[in-house]
Amino acid sequence: MLDNLLELTIFARIVATGSLSGAARELDLSLAVVSKRLTALEERLGVRLLQRTTRRQSLTEEGEAFHARCVRILAEVQEAEAAVSRTRDAVTGVLRVAAPRAFGRRRIAPLAVAFREVHPEVCVQLTLSDALVDIVEDGIDVAIRFGALADSSHIARRLAPNYRILCAAPAYLALHGMPKEPAALAKHDCIIFGEHPTREWTFRDKEGETSVRVNPAYVTNDGEAAHSLALAGGGIVQKSIWDVGDDLGTGRLVRVLPDHAIPAAPLHALYANAQHLAPKVRAFVSFCAEALEKDWRWGEA
Repeated sequence: MLDNLLELTIFARIVATGSLSGAARELDLSLAVVSKRLTALEERLGVRLLQRTTRRQSLTEEGEAFHARCVRILAEVQEAEAAVSRTRDAVTGVLRVAAPRAFGRRRIAPLAVAFREVHPEVCVQLTLSDALVDIVEDGIDVAIRFGALADSSHIARRLAPNYRILCAAPAYLALHGMPKEPAALAKHDCIIFGEHPTREWTFRDKEGETSVRVNPAYVTNDGEAAHSLALAGGGIVQKSIWDVGDDLGTGRLVRVLPDHAIPAAPLHALYANAQHLAPKVRAFVSFCAEALEKDWRWGEA
């Protein structure tokens, strides 16, 4: 039975890390042992779980279904071990956190350092991406996200206020002028970003919602690059106040169309819907919520 559990653990870490060698490093096992255990698991089940080549691996249909069950089983085992050993309140182990790139670098990374000063037995693994991660499939303990969240079986906790704004460098506005209404954005250089950047910018005022199709002068998959382009005078960008609030305060950026609000994008922590949340996750989410609330200084939208 213990061998079966080890095989499940190895399979889950292979999927999470994306390779047999990655799982071997995390579990402190040899690559040969990891490969042997995966083969034994597939032979015992009578199905192939992973399609493997020299360059990549992917889950088979059977592998996807089996992996989802593995994650739930391993989570239940961890909870059972915590209860039996009376370590329910111990904040230890590997904490896997996902966050947007720019916000992760500027806010979550420093918070992770401060968190470990209080809980030194935690190892924080920080994954930064502007793409939405699947917290179960990717083995993420908690994901930090902006904006409305799709309906799911996961738990979302509000961490702090947030709103998006349009802004540009003074040099750009001096050269091109300040737009007076959303429709005028069509004649301006705009900066769009994200894994799937949209040209449709939506605004909300007392009259309702208005959408404008902008003409991007720059398109990037990286929010920090979009920020840098705006600072350099490249055009108008839509960013979270968390990212550009300090630049507004120093005058490096100027808010554009302040009377036309952009639909709210509150900051959340998202984690799996487990009856007994791991102490490390509960402690980290509470720590971030308290710290970010203290850092908030931009009033209302």
